[in-house]
Amino acid sequence: MKPPPPNALVNKLVALSLVLLMFAGTLGLGAVWVRQEIFATANRSRVVEAQLGDVERKLDELRAQVATAESVATLLQQNDAMHLALVSPREIQVARVAQDPMVELSRKRAAEAMFGRATGTDAFPQFRIIAASYNP
Repeated sequence: MKPPPPNALVNKLVALSLVLLMFAGTLGLGAVWVRQEIFATANRSRVVEAQLGDVERKLDELRAQVATAESVATLLQQNDAMHLALVSPREIQVARVAQDPMVELSRKRAAEAMFGRATGTDAFPQFRIIAASYNP
């Protein structure tokens, strides 16, 4: 058996160092790619947050316009301008609710859905299911 040539060990060391450099380079490129993706995601997030801020500002403006349009003074002014001859409700016409009306309405709807009974004019429509078959 012949001993290996003296440069075989050197060849193995050179090959292993090249493989190590390629592996380190791949890891480096992967790290750069991940940082680039993080940067791009952060930019998209900033853009979406800016759009969200714009929408919230527009929504606040619309809420202010609605509040202005629903104010008593504005409604009375519109009544006079359009000659509608509407009057404000008298105290006897006003019904005061002790509890939250949303809770009461949801409780009423749940009872109607559960028991199939409808109370009031906003009753659920009643549907009949008819099964038919065709036998030639």
